[in-house]
Amino acid sequence: MAFMPPFGPQGTQQAPTAPPPQSPPPRPLTASALAVDPGAIRGCLFRNTYIWLRNGQSFWFYPTFVGRTSVSGFRWNGFFWMYSGISLDRIETFTCF
Repeated sequence: MAFMPPFGPQGTQQAPTAPPPQSPPPRPLTASALAVDPGAIRGCLFRNTYIWLRNGQSFWFYPTFVGRTSVSGFRWNGFFWMYSGISLDRIETFTCF
Protein backbone atom coordinates (compact mmCIF):
# COMPACT_ATOMS: atom_id res chain seq x y z
CA MET A 1 0.00 0.00 0.00
CA ALA A 2 1.41 3.40 -0.97
CA PHE A 3 1.18 6.42 1.27
CA MET A 4 0.06 9.65 -0.34
CA PRO A 5 2.30 12.67 0.23
CA PRO A 6 1.07 15.36 2.61
CA PHE A 7 -0.16 18.62 1.21
CA GLY A 8 -0.03 22.03 2.81
CA PRO A 9 -2.29 25.05 2.35
CA GLN A 10 -0.84 25.84 -1.08
CA GLY A 11 -1.21 22.25 -2.30
CA THR A 12 2.51 21.50 -2.14
CA GLN A 13 4.57 19.26 0.07
CA GLN A 14 6.09 20.90 3.12
CA ALA A 15 9.85 20.76 3.68
CA PRO A 16 11.21 20.43 7.21
CA THR A 17 11.50 23.76 9.00
CA ALA A 18 14.96 23.02 10.49
CA PRO A 19 18.22 21.72 9.04
CA PRO A 20 19.32 18.13 9.74
CA PRO A 21 22.02 17.28 12.30
CA GLN A 22 25.44 18.75 11.46
CA SER A 23 27.31 15.45 11.20
CA PRO A 24 26.33 12.22 9.47
CA PRO A 25 25.48 9.17 11.59
CA PRO A 26 27.62 6.00 11.63
CA ARG A 27 27.05 3.87 8.56
CA PRO A 28 25.02 0.70 9.25
CA LEU A 29 26.97 -2.54 8.85
CA THR A 30 24.42 -4.13 6.54
CA ALA A 31 23.63 -3.07 3.00
CA SER A 32 20.93 -4.28 0.65
CA ALA A 33 21.89 -6.72 -2.11
CA LEU A 34 19.58 -5.47 -4.86
CA ALA A 35 17.22 -2.72 -3.76
CA VAL A 36 15.92 -1.26 -0.53
CA ASP A 37 12.60 -2.76 0.53
CA PRO A 38 9.84 -0.12 0.43
CA GLY A 39 8.48 -1.47 3.73
CA ALA A 40 11.82 -0.88 5.43
CA ILE A 41 12.25 2.75 4.39
CA ARG A 42 8.55 3.47 5.03
CA GLY A 43 9.43 3.49 8.73
CA CYS A 44 11.51 6.61 8.03
CA LEU A 45 8.64 8.70 6.65
CA PHE A 46 8.71 12.27 8.02
CA ARG A 47 11.99 11.61 9.89
CA ASN A 48 15.55 12.79 9.29
CA THR A 49 17.13 9.99 7.28
CA TYR A 50 20.71 9.60 6.14
CA ILE A 51 21.10 7.80 2.81
CA TRP A 52 24.17 6.16 1.26
CA LEU A 53 23.85 5.60 -2.50
CA ARG A 54 25.58 2.82 -4.45
CA ASN A 55 27.64 5.44 -6.34
CA GLY A 56 29.33 6.59 -3.10
CA GLN A 57 27.23 9.74 -2.51
CA SER A 58 25.54 10.23 0.85
CA PHE A 59 23.20 12.91 2.17
CA TRP A 60 20.41 13.83 4.57
CA PHE A 61 16.92 13.11 3.28
CA TYR A 62 13.42 13.71 4.68
CA PRO A 63 11.11 11.16 2.99
CA THR A 64 7.47 12.09 2.53
CA PHE A 65 6.31 9.37 0.11
CA VAL A 66 7.32 5.75 -0.51
CA GLY A 67 6.22 3.95 -3.66
CA ARG A 68 6.94 0.42 -4.89
CA THR A 69 10.22 1.40 -6.57
CA SER A 70 11.09 4.89 -5.33
CA VAL A 71 11.05 7.30 -2.43
CA SER A 72 10.49 11.05 -2.60
CA GLY A 73 10.86 13.88 -0.17
CA PHE A 74 13.39 16.57 0.62
CA ARG A 75 17.16 16.33 0.19
CA TRP A 76 19.45 18.63 2.18
CA ASN A 77 21.95 20.35 -0.16
CA GLY A 78 24.00 21.92 2.63
CA PHE A 79 21.96 25.13 2.68
CA PHE A 80 18.28 24.26 2.27
CA TRP A 81 15.88 21.37 1.61
CA MET A 82 15.16 20.59 -2.09
CA TYR A 83 12.39 18.30 -3.29
CA SER A 84 13.86 15.12 -4.79
CA GLY A 85 13.08 11.52 -5.68
CA ILE A 86 15.32 8.46 -5.53
CA SER A 87 14.95 5.02 -7.07
CA LEU A 88 15.14 2.39 -4.32
CA ASP A 89 17.66 0.35 -6.31
CA ARG A 90 20.15 3.28 -6.10
CA ILE A 91 20.15 3.20 -2.27
CA GLU A 92 22.79 1.00 -0.68
CA THR A 93 21.75 1.61 2.92
CA PHE A 94 20.07 4.20 5.16
CA THR A 95 19.35 5.06 8.75
CA CYS A 96 16.70 7.34 10.26
CA PHE A 97 16.02 9.08 13.56
